Amino acid sequence: MFALSFHRISILVIVFFTATLFAQQKEQQPMTLNNWLVVSPSALPFPAFQEKEANLKELMQVHSYDMTSVQPKSGTRIKTRSGSQNWKEVNGSTISFQPLDGNWPQQALAACYLEADQFSKLEVKLTSSHLLQLFLNGKEVAKKESSEAEGDAGELKKTLTLETGKHLLIIRSIHNPQNKQPWTISAEAELKEGTDLQPGLTPTTPFNMQQLLSSPLISGISLSPDGSTTAISLRQVIADDKTESWLELRSTKTGRLLNSYRGFTNLSGVTWSPTGKSFIYISRGKDNATLWMVNMANGSSRALLRDVANFSGYRWAPDGSYIVYYTTKKAKKDERGVHRLTTPRDRWPNFRNRTVLHQLDLNSGQQMQLTSSDVSTSLYAIHPSNNTVLIGQTSDDFDNRPYTKTDLKLLNLADLSVEDVTSVSWIAQASWSPNGKKLAVTGGPRLFGDIGVNVRDGQIPNDYDGQVYLYDLATKKGTALTRTFNPSVNSIRWRDDKNMLLNVIEGEYQPLYNYNLRSKSFRKLNGGTEVINAFDVSSDGNTAVCFGSGVKSPAKAYVIDLKKNKSRLLHFPARSEFSNTTFGEVKDFRFKNSRGDDIDGRVYYPPNFDATKKYPALVHYYGGTVPVTRSFGGRYPNNLFAANGYVVYVLQPSGAIGYGQNFSAYHVNDWGKIVADEIITGTKAFLEAHSFVDRKRVGCIGASYGGFMTMLLTTRTDIFSSAISHAGISSLSSYWGEGFWGYLYSSVATANSFPWNRPDLYVDQSPLFQADKVNTPLLLLTGDSDTNVPRGESDQFYVALKLLGKEVEYIRVEGQDHHILNHKKRLIWQRTILAWFDKHLKSQGAWWSDLYPEE
Repeated sequence: MFALSFHRISILVIVFFTATLFAQQKEQQPMTLNNWLVVSPSALPFPAFQEKEANLKELMQVHSYDMTSVQPKSGTRIKTRSGSQNWKEVNGSTISFQPLDGNWPQQALAACYLEADQFSKLEVKLTSSHLLQLFLNGKEVAKKESSEAEGDAGELKKTLTLETGKHLLIIRSIHNPQNKQPWTISAEAELKEGTDLQPGLTPTTPFNMQQLLSSPLISGISLSPDGSTTAISLRQVIADDKTESWLELRSTKTGRLLNSYRGFTNLSGVTWSPTGKSFIYISRGKDNATLWMVNMANGSSRALLRDVANFSGYRWAPDGSYIVYYTTKKAKKDERGVHRLTTPRDRWPNFRNRTVLHQLDLNSGQQMQLTSSDVSTSLYAIHPSNNTVLIGQTSDDFDNRPYTKTDLKLLNLADLSVEDVTSVSWIAQASWSPNGKKLAVTGGPRLFGDIGVNVRDGQIPNDYDGQVYLYDLATKKGTALTRTFNPSVNSIRWRDDKNMLLNVIEGEYQPLYNYNLRSKSFRKLNGGTEVINAFDVSSDGNTAVCFGSGVKSPAKAYVIDLKKNKSRLLHFPARSEFSNTTFGEVKDFRFKNSRGDDIDGRVYYPPNFDATKKYPALVHYYGGTVPVTRSFGGRYPNNLFAANGYVVYVLQPSGAIGYGQNFSAYHVNDWGKIVADEIITGTKAFLEAHSFVDRKRVGCIGASYGGFMTMLLTTRTDIFSSAISHAGISSLSSYWGEGFWGYLYSSVATANSFPWNRPDLYVDQSPLFQADKVNTPLLLLTGDSDTNVPRGESDQFYVALKLLGKEVEYIRVEGQDHHILNHKKRLIWQRTILAWFDKHLKSQGAWWSDLYPEE
């Protein structure tokens, strides 16, 4: 009936669960499992007024345990109605539970772990006279609701799908007090797919998709002005696409939880008042938002603004007496069903919407509209005097790159008069100095002409390389502060009149720096983690808080003593989820390119790495203007790839910001010439230096610009055995014109170069025009609603490769844009990536066939 390679295991258990329902083959020898973790029986009384015999099935649905949080381990305790019990290890081929005295139902648990080294399917059959529930990784997958007092016992049969990694099996057994049959379970298991399942009793596990997508994450952090209290915003997927957001107030000194605000599906925008006596947070519904203010003195909260339609954000006045908030005025649709474009940006779905600024006086509750709804206005900063705000309005500027300009203006709140400040190409951030005389502004090297440019003769600067400037409102002149500072600046905060804090990209890292305006010196700060996502600073400038992650560290919050330059852990929200997780080593690996420059990179090793084995490998890159940082998780989780048995090489080719302007300038007008050569050279150097990697089993993966690089690489080399391109660009000219941001991105990436004057770029560097050279099996992935890189870029490459008879698969994710955000769809998308590589680099096609069976 079954293939000869299938092995059958029979285990007779006298209790609810044979924590090792499974036996596996080693050299064609069956393995019998004789060890289980069990929890002794405990009472499970019927609810009052319930018909006892008729409702035993309903009692099964009363889960006295949250199975998603149960992590069995010998000697650890699990809470029961009557207190708690230890998980106990039981040896032998049978387990027996003795029912407690009393005429009421009872429950017992047993558990074991199964570790799969590849996608597997295991058919489990349980036979018992009592009720059973089978859980896999915390979710109920099967149940038996019958209770047989005489004759043959009932049967539960279920085929379990086990992805690569460790899985927890739990059986919950409910004993029927009216049934005098022994409390026994006969368990059989048969392997339908896969070749090796390892049983065990320890929860130690490699990183998995459940942890990647369902662990609590920090989404924001805010420090009270006096530095005593830190507000941490968190979110977590709790079921399918249901997300919970909440807020925790913690003592900055001890990390102790002071208060929490839960029950929200979407909570954000937490900021303290400048006085520290209150803070504000936003709770969002489907189409509106409510702004809440919490009084720290008595803990009360009140709605400042309730159910505001199209609410966008807000900012405190420096003295805390008012806030400026902004809403979006939706544009009217042309009911005739036609649309006359007024500018290339008019292709954007929300381009005709207008951002409108409002003022809310917190003492009187009076509101005032500050800007017209006929134009869109951005808020950048509020003057320390509280009387003036810095605003900006963006318009087309087709004569100058990047083809838009932002006019900065001062809005007087007393009479709403407007004064022009300056026009800049584009601006990322602006804030007033504490004395109100200058503006700190961030933008590209050409923000104020050439004063921020630091490249070699003949190079064009990469305008995505973030710089900081001081702009003097009296003289209307800017001064470049970071021109010779190699890291690229993400964001800034004034610490005091003499110092700024800078969050920067520095190669693979994203640290904090202190910049002293008097000495013009930079000092790296100890932020506690490798990649800092966000930070805040106290009003006295002595304390900062931040959150971030590292190559083997999920998101954590830290406190930084800025005087001593020391950090300490404040909060690790996913501590329990990662308490038993093992990671492989991560080691730096560099090589020299053709110019003699060091190209950064790192290598992720699988957990329990064995240098005597041969491993498949993945090469991961972006290749565009930003490096692949050392952050944890993300949409291309290198730790997850490593946990699935791959050695992962990540490299940072020329053109990335964070290494200085000369290095980032290589991105401009390159479109893969340098980068492709460096990825190929780097991969060869990586293979030469790592003998445990199988040269015939190397895959590559990239997304967006990295997806373009995957397509291009498959036309340039056969070094890869498999490739994945997510949202890749196959034709530079079509992306340039059709992508919503194509021509704007190209204003940097192909500065002064267009399809009509540079066919060597737009044709010769386009993978579509080299499709006949592809010999690598290629998987194309895209959201079918991608507005950044339209799905047509994958469409046309797919058509070309099919007509050429190449091995190609194409998966579109319905309703998703440039990023796959829907939880259910991301699970399928993530599995698709792993299954594709397993098929081509491990010769394990079962997972792919299970996801995409032949029709």
